[in-house]
Amino acid sequence: MAKKVRKSKEYRKPSQFVEQQGEVLDRKLNKHNVQSTSHENKSNPMLLISAGLVISLFLFIYLHGMALSQMSDLSNGLSMPDQRVFGYTVEDIEALRSVMDEDARGQLNYVHKTAGILFPLFTAAMSMLLFIRWIPRRQTRLLAWCAPLGFAVADIVENFAIDALFSADEVTAGAVMLASILTTIRWALLFITAGLILGLGLSRANRSLRRKMAEIRDQSS
Repeated sequence: MAKKVRKSKEYRKPSQFVEQQGEVLDRKLNKHNVQSTSHENKSNPMLLISAGLVISLFLFIYLHGMALSQMSDLSNGLSMPDQRVFGYTVEDIEALRSVMDEDARGQLNYVHKTAGILFPLFTAAMSMLLFIRWIPRRQTRLLAWCAPLGFAVADIVENFAIDALFSADEVTAGAVMLASILTTIRWALLFITAGLILGLGLSRANRSLRRKMAEIRDQSS
């Protein structure tokens, strides 16, 4: 007759229980650290891009609110071609040429070579990086890139075109028309770029708000 084997209960020692709880706590902490690191990795690029966009805004204020606006003191109150959103005519350029001396023209050229180049390049770079973060679809992202990239190209070429109007012995209608078209295009592309940034930002903020509201409703129910 087979002997019945009596099963004995296995009791855990206090030390084993403590070790098990410690392992569980370590797993939770490691998971929390991984999530925190992942969140930090996602947020750090956005902090840099946001800081870059703020710098672009300050460059815009300096270029159009200070440097070019102060040029009116050297041109009998006439605004610079860069600030004329809807373009200008041969008569407008001739009026500026008649009141701006060599020092004033040199000052305008200096503005174009410094802030006039930094602003479009910085704005285009930061906007394109932002679209990488905010636009997941590659085709849509490439389409959105056209605005800041086109703005940078048009703005820099416009600077050289305007400087050529003031350095030439005689102003031609074709040269003025080219510079005027570039000025209008660069303002239009700048407005489009700013509109894309604001629109995407508001859309993401709206989605985030809806997600938080849904989480609050789920927790309360």
